[in-house]
Amino acid sequence: MVQYLGTVRVTPSLPSFRRQINLINLNSCPPFSLSRNGFFSSSLSRNGFFLSSLPGNGVPSSSLSGNGLSSSSLSGNGFSSFSLPRNGFSPFRRILQACLQSNASRNADAQLQAGQSEIIFMGTGTSEGIPRLSCLTNPSNKCPVCSKAVEPGNKNRRLNTGLLICYHGPSGRRNILIDVGKFFYHSALRWFPAFGLRTIDAVIITHSHADAIGGLDDLRDWTNNVQPYIPIYVAERDFEVMKKTHYYLVDTSVVTPGAAVSELQFNLIHEEPFVVNDLKFTPLPVWHGHGYRSLGFRFGNICYISDVSEIPEETYPLLKDCELLIMDALRPDRSSSTHFGLPRAIEEVRKIQPRRTLFTGMMHLMDHDNVNEYLAKLMETEGLNVELSYDGLCVPVTL
Repeated sequence: MVQYLGTVRVTPSLPSFRRQINLINLNSCPPFSLSRNGFFSSSLSRNGFFLSSLPGNGVPSSSLSGNGLSSSSLSGNGFSSFSLPRNGFSPFRRILQACLQSNASRNADAQLQAGQSEIIFMGTGTSEGIPRLSCLTNPSNKCPVCSKAVEPGNKNRRLNTGLLICYHGPSGRRNILIDVGKFFYHSALRWFPAFGLRTIDAVIITHSHADAIGGLDDLRDWTNNVQPYIPIYVAERDFEVMKKTHYYLVDTSVVTPGAAVSELQFNLIHEEPFVVNDLKFTPLPVWHGHGYRSLGFRFGNICYISDVSEIPEETYPLLKDCELLIMDALRPDRSSSTHFGLPRAIEEVRKIQPRRTLFTGMMHLMDHDNVNEYLAKLMETEGLNVELSYDGLCVPVTL
């Protein structure tokens, strides 16, 4: 059962909203194209302004102009170009390159197929993200994973955990997000254009930490420019937190007149199944540290548990016959007080016995290639199909 709360504002009725949202679909969105290499590039100028244009070939290139105005255009070969002043700080140059170029794991062929449901990993990292600034600026201790993560396209580059479900159901394609963390807008800048996405039909919240709800304010770009509102599905305990952290989104009567904030409709969920855009979700209650409840979600035969330190016995039956398990695995050696480490996560895989497992929520001690090389051996020895996910990974699914 879902309890609709709405917000303290004058808004159209819920049926009116439903009619409006049904008019929003990918078919009505402006076209967007990428070149076959799937890379973005941009430039920053000294005054920090960013300008962009999309020529016909659809591939951005960038440079630093003398006045600091950032301009972006599309080059003919489809590859992004990037330049910085000669006296630019080298690590800063690398960070900018990684930030401004798309970490696209798929090329132009990655546009979502009509009629096919897919999931896209918007982020697969910790709250602070990878790379860590403290690692990049440490002159005495080079962090191998963070050093790799600044390279464009490197799979060690990770933003806050989040999943986008592109569900092709009875009412057409719907885009349902699980979590909008503090880096969400940066993830959306990379993956929404890359996959030809525009609308957000719903957001489901796992818990109320900053890496799950910190991006709620950034949803204003959608509700101001793309669609009238976004439904948020959240547990009551987490909604109580939002009343403090995002009070102006819950009660918009306190907003300065004329200011445009995110137009959100809050719906309380409980630890029982609920339906969003014709897709059934079953909450998977877990512990995320001592006494702190978080939710995973099952939709179809996919189980998503991004933040977990312990799985209660009553949750295991809800994981039965899981085909794809997406689960927390923070570090390679041990668990922390709030997250599974890789050894514990593998133990849970053996217990749950999904057909395939993708780990998420990795910190900077988890080197993508090295850990996956180790995990590949488990397939040979035990038949365990386990591997690390990465930002931008798109998996076709049946829902």
